[in-house]
Amino acid sequence: MNSRLISIIRKEFIQLFRDKRMLALILVIPLVQLFLLGYAAVNDVRNVPLAVFDQSHSVEGRELLAAFQAADYFKLTYAVDSNDEMLSLLETGAVKAGMVIPPDYAIRLQEGRAQVSFILDGSDPTVASTALAAAQLIGQSKSTEMMQQKISRMGSTVKIQPPVEVLTTVLYNPDMISAYFMIPGVIGMILFAITAILTATSVVRERERGTIEQLIVTPIRPIELVIGKITPYVLLSLFDAVEVIAVGHFWFGVPIRGSLLLIGLACSVFLFSGLGIGLFASTIANTQQEAMLTVWMTLLPAIFLGGFFFPIENMPQILQAISYAIPLRYFLRIIRVLLLKGVGIESIQGDMLALVIFGVVIMSAAALRFRKRLD
Repeated sequence: MNSRLISIIRKEFIQLFRDKRMLALILVIPLVQLFLLGYAAVNDVRNVPLAVFDQSHSVEGRELLAAFQAADYFKLTYAVDSNDEMLSLLETGAVKAGMVIPPDYAIRLQEGRAQVSFILDGSDPTVASTALAAAQLIGQSKSTEMMQQKISRMGSTVKIQPPVEVLTTVLYNPDMISAYFMIPGVIGMILFAITAILTATSVVRERERGTIEQLIVTPIRPIELVIGKITPYVLLSLFDAVEVIAVGHFWFGVPIRGSLLLIGLACSVFLFSGLGIGLFASTIANTQQEAMLTVWMTLLPAIFLGGFFFPIENMPQILQAISYAIPLRYFLRIIRVLLLKGVGIESIQGDMLALVIFGVVIMSAAALRFRKRLD
């Protein structure tokens, strides 16, 4: 290795260590990926939120429910008093499954022909398929246990039918097609990634080229500069969202059961969070490369903790708590229930309010910091 090559390598190391922000990002991003992949990227489905409508109020019904809870696949979240209440919880995504124990369950169980209805939210095929298999397996296991008890009492020559049958129904996505779950998620990722990355790099690009000083000395006000810079990316992102919805519907067959007006409103509100993050990143970074890496620092947690790939319910409690600070979490729930379930504004108002609050806070903080940077 000659001295010229050594000099170049030495110079690059010196330059790298001078740029503290870039060095910090380079060292931190692998650790973030490691923890996210280690704890959030879990395919095991556990603690599926379950609503139970127990009409029998019997000891046998409670024993069946205890068998479902003991299996660790389901977590009793709600005890409801009607089918409509259960369907409402399924529509809003508060639960992923519902179980209906009929009023004559105890009597039919003694007769050896009891049936229990199990209703699943099929909008997330990964959770639905695992919950479906688990429900059938738990039902079979409970039946086998009861059959063995009965045989031991009556003798092995007695022919006994399985006493409990679990009748499963999958709503919203009966065939459990994965595209129905992923394509609405792609809309959220496009809106977030394009607006944040392009907004951040466009502002920093002006600073790198020295043209932002020329804009500052013009009569234009800071708020006008911000609006002028972000407007093209807003329109571009909305166009991409329409494009993905259209292709997803006409090519992949993803249903559009909700109001297009509500879908457009949700996309528009969510844009403010992405724009705010991009604008805020532009006030931190000095180069386009730094801006890209800064945005990626927010994009990675959003992908893993927002429910894009993996169920939030399966993550450790600390990561579930962190996910509440990620706007993508709320948008993905909104867009999926609008497209697949066709709910109204009353079912998504909580998530919409969260998006509005995030958008206002992030955009306001970014605009204030951007203005101070200009000053």
